[in-house]
Amino acid sequence: MPVFDFSSSTSVKTDEFECTYRIVRSNEAKASPEKPILVLDNREQEWKHHSSGVFAKPDKKTAFEFDEAGEVVSADILQIDARFVSLIRWMGENRIHVRLSGENRQEGYAVYRIREIAFGGGTKLSAEDGFLQFMIERLLASSAPADEEEDDDKEETGDVMKLTSLQSISDFMTCAGKTLPDNIRLWARRNLAVARSHEVTPEERRHAQRALSIMMNIQWKNQYFESIDPAEARRILDEELYGMERVKQRIIETIIQINRTHTLPAYGLLLVGPAGTGKSQVAYAVARILKLPWTTLDMSSINDPEQLTGSSRIYSNAKPGIILEAFSMAGESNLVFIINELDKAAAGKGNGNPADVLLTLLDNLGFTDNYIECMVPTVGVYPIATANDKTKISAPLMSRFAVIDIPDYTREEKKVIFSKFALPKVLKRMGLYENECALTPEALDEVIEIYANTSGIRDLEQAAEHIAANALYQIEINQVQEVIFDGEQVRELLMS
Repeated sequence: MPVFDFSSSTSVKTDEFECTYRIVRSNEAKASPEKPILVLDNREQEWKHHSSGVFAKPDKKTAFEFDEAGEVVSADILQIDARFVSLIRWMGENRIHVRLSGENRQEGYAVYRIREIAFGGGTKLSAEDGFLQFMIERLLASSAPADEEEDDDKEETGDVMKLTSLQSISDFMTCAGKTLPDNIRLWARRNLAVARSHEVTPEERRHAQRALSIMMNIQWKNQYFESIDPAEARRILDEELYGMERVKQRIIETIIQINRTHTLPAYGLLLVGPAGTGKSQVAYAVARILKLPWTTLDMSSINDPEQLTGSSRIYSNAKPGIILEAFSMAGESNLVFIINELDKAAAGKGNGNPADVLLTLLDNLGFTDNYIECMVPTVGVYPIATANDKTKISAPLMSRFAVIDIPDYTREEKKVIFSKFALPKVLKRMGLYENECALTPEALDEVIEIYANTSGIRDLEQAAEHIAANALYQIEINQVQEVIFDGEQVRELLMS
């Protein structure tokens, strides 16, 4: 959500330092000359597109010291994106040499890129290589802090790069702690203190550091959702699914609701129908439309609630639960949870019902993992569950979903799916042209007749695979140009 507030604080002068900038609140995901990270004063001198130097120490004044042919020339900072205030101060305190990329504009020199310059023996921003670039990307992906004022009463202690060392985690908290939800920021401070303490056991320190690494590598996003083009959503649905008009209409209704409220609906979707009718495919299509990562929970394989909630750190082999690991794998807090076979959730082995654990996830009030010991926000989680028999699902769980019944396909629908979707898809994957493997109308009817009494389309997809493989064999071994199957050949091939 683009948010710009140009009525922020004016210049303030204290006995300790001179603040020359105003804070601009922004949620832009990419910096540009029009939406810069910061703006420098260029009234007396215009600055080069690429300029090097260091930020002045905060106890001196808020400025950038350009290295102009060996001469230091200072320019006041006029404006900073609220998300970058702590990072700029951190670089100033540590005299980090950087190269700025910017553009001279009427309001000043608009900086939209900052890169660390590695000098031999010079100070680095963090013990981790690439930390500055990582920090800038994370800050651009985050939301503006809830407040603009510095909280002096609270001490800020503290592949794609991962925050694993205590030093990098501490640096991250210093530079970006205010972009985290308040409860996670306070939790991180406490765990950072435990991880550094010599008054606890090595096991406790190890667990605290591991928990910090997991939580700090998740991008905790707000619940605001950008508008989604309904026409594009419909195109994706038509591309992924054949028929299912009621299902598609329900999904488009959800998209329109998101566009009006810019938040996810209070209820997820529960797709009920025979095996093989495309319930999981619907869920993947929704995740694609929402542009969210997705994860799956297979309830048929979970027989203990602890698998979902994690285990307490009092155990040496303690670890987070599947739900928290899903956040970690996705790398962000907004994602689609695909809960497969909700009707097969086992009652467990004396430790409660795993399905009941899902209630806290589905209520969007927050979820607490026993290992992490912190409530994580779930307002950005969109659950989509699948089931074969809804009568086996408890009433409390059913009440958290909008239920959509998906009937089995008719013979005509199966014929279209096989000829227009399943077989062309297999041929493309095998590198075959359509004319190299074809079926007569009688052969197509024979395929549908063979699988007339099976539910779903998985058997049809396997039949397409078998037929295409046989055609490829004949082309390669018998050196034929094309294979056209008739009804008798199809029956002999599929029934043998």
